Amino acid sequence: MSKRALIIGTSRGLGLGLTQELAARGWTVVATARHLASAMALQQLAARQPSVTLDTADLDAPASLTALQTRLAGQVFDLVFINAGIKGPEHQSVNDTTLAEIGMLMITNAISPVRLAGMLVPQVKAQTGIVAFMTSRMGSVADNTSGGWDLYRASKAALNSLTRSFAVTAIGNRGITVLSVHPGWVRTDMGGAAAPLDVATSVAGIADVLEERAGSHTHAFVDYRGETVPW
Repeated sequence: MSKRALIIGTSRGLGLGLTQELAARGWTVVATARHLASAMALQQLAARQPSVTLDTADLDAPASLTALQTRLAGQVFDLVFINAGIKGPEHQSVNDTTLAEIGMLMITNAISPVRLAGMLVPQVKAQTGIVAFMTSRMGSVADNTSGGWDLYRASKAALNSLTRSFAVTAIGNRGITVLSVHPGWVRTDMGGAAAPLDVATSVAGIADVLEERAGSHTHAFVDYRGETVPW
C-alpha cells in the first residue's frame, strides 16, 4: 500500500516540486492550492499523475480550513506537510512596519500553519506519521550572525516556537514525528535567481529526510540534507 501525503501550498515552487517528487516515489498525494484555477502547473501534474488529487485551502481563512477538514474526514495520512510563507514588506524594518504588515506576516507564516496542523493531527497515522512545516534557517536565533530580513526572520522564529509547543502535545499523545524543515536557499520566487539550489535538488533531499525520519517520535529542526539546524 502506498504512503499517503497531504501537502498544503503546492501551486508552485517547493510545494509543487515536493508533490511531484513524492508522487514519483509512489506516494498518493492530496495537494492543495489557494486557487486551483490559477495553478496551471499543478493541474498539469495531476493530469499526468493519477496518484495526485487536488483540493483547495486558504491558510489565512479559518472557514476554508474547516471546509478542508470536512472534505478530508475519514482519511488518514502518513504525512501532513504544511508549506506556506510570505516575505512580508520589502522594507523589513521594525521601525517602519505597520500593524497590518506584521499581522499578515505572523498570521501567514506562524499562526495559520500551526492552527491547521492542530486540526489535522487526528488524521495523521499514530506512531509512524509525520507533521512537517516548511520553515527557514532564518528562523534560527542561534544562527543569526548577519541580520537582515528582520521581520521575516521573526515570523519564522515564531513558527519554530509554536511548532515546538505543538510537537510536545502531538508527540506525547500520538507518537507523531514533527519536523521543521529548512529547504536550503532555493531558486524560487522568494529565493531569487542567485540561489544555489534548484527545486528538484531541494525536494529530493526533503523527501529522503521524510522517509528516514518516519517513526522517530521526535521534533527536529533539519535542513534538506538531514543536518540539524540550531534553534
